[in-house]
Amino acid sequence: MNGVAPPRNSHDRTGTPSIDAVSLAIIEQLQEDGRRPYAAIGKAVGLSEAAVRQRVQKLLDQGVMQIVAVTDPLTVGFRRQAMVGINVEGDLDPVADALTVMEEVEYVVMTAGSFDLLIEIVCEDDDHLLEMINKRIRTLPGVRSTESFVYLKLRKQTYTWGTR
Repeated sequence: MNGVAPPRNSHDRTGTPSIDAVSLAIIEQLQEDGRRPYAAIGKAVGLSEAAVRQRVQKLLDQGVMQIVAVTDPLTVGFRRQAMVGINVEGDLDPVADALTVMEEVEYVVMTAGSFDLLIEIVCEDDDHLLEMINKRIRTLPGVRSTESFVYLKLRKQTYTWGTR
């Protein structure tokens, strides 16, 4: 043994990036205010502004987080949102992959329960929603059925759950 420590692994055994307590604290700071200055974050977590900047960039590069402007879709011209439950025959991956490239699809999750996939879609109006479900989603190979849950009003949308 030459006394040199092995490089610190930045991923766990599942391939998920390992995140230390300081990075978690930085994430919490940015969840409270995505525009918070790096100097203020550094003061809160005990790092220099440059060190915070480096850590934030690493978290962004690893896909651990994104910094984005979150809007209420109604206020920017999208009058219809819906959650769509999808049942699939066979392998879920090709259907999930096809959905992820659709611009209107905000997220795709594989689930256990009544549906194989749940997606959220944001549309301009009811005609756009109908086109999405009838012409684009239901026609995907492997899609057996869909059930739509149209949003009537957005009551809460938050991303400040912290890092628990």
